[in-house]
Amino acid sequence: MKDLIEYIAKSLVDHPEEVQVRQSGGGTRVRIELSVLKDDMGRVIGKSGKVANSIRTLLRVAAEREGKQATLDVMEP
Repeated sequence: MKDLIEYIAKSLVDHPEEVQVRQSGGGTRVRIELSVLKDDMGRVIGKSGKVANSIRTLLRVAAEREGKQATLDVMEP
């Protein structure tokens, strides 16, 4: 799941080398933190949060396939 978020984020931003993804939690609950440069934050969040919500939906589906629950937090650098 971490790799999925990293791939999506790097595809969206102007500075893919600055994308950082951290995964925490155990068992059936997973928390993923995504951090990008301040200049790229708008690309990841999108207008009215639509891009971020779409990424969260993809993450949720990927997690359910593995029998888990996942959340995504977009963090400021």
